[in-house]
Amino acid sequence: MGDYILFIFSTILINNILLAQYLGNCPFLGTSKKMETAVGMGMAVVFVLVMAGASTWLVDTYILQTFKIVYLRTIVFILVIASLVQFVEMFLKKSIPALYTGLGIFLPLITTNCAVLGVCLINVQEEYSFLKMLLSSFGYSSGFGLALVLFAGVRERILLARVPRALQDTSIGLVTAGLMSLTFLAFKGMV
Repeated sequence: MGDYILFIFSTILINNILLAQYLGNCPFLGTSKKMETAVGMGMAVVFVLVMAGASTWLVDTYILQTFKIVYLRTIVFILVIASLVQFVEMFLKKSIPALYTGLGIFLPLITTNCAVLGVCLINVQEEYSFLKMLLSSFGYSSGFGLALVLFAGVRERILLARVPRALQDTSIGLVTAGLMSLTFLAFKGMV
């Protein structure tokens, strides 16, 4: 049990998919201007990534490896992720229209979010068991959500600060993301 807790801790903080592995920066910068949008995007990514991780693991284990067509892995994984994102998009449009509107173009972009595809590929390349794959998918997506919410909080504070003209908007966001990445790098020696 302790190994699993340590594994989840390492995927959330030490090997954070955004700040340590630099995957998924587009939605990270795009949806982090408002806290509500960041929380909604984080929850959507957690749901999609766990479902995508399970689906792609099953497809890879029982279809691609069985029929020895693992060279189709990337294409098949993208199709599975796209289907799941469409499901989430329909669900949000019906049940939480404000969040659906707030996420805007970034919700369909989860389909091409390299963090989602990256975690699915990490899961199969590391040859995780089904349980470890679920923990990995949950941990990486929770780390994504954590980084997104922390970054949104910092960006909301930056809006109140006097920022030099050359550093406004995306520039200060990238500098701040770099500094956050350095803080997460401090966790590297813990495990």
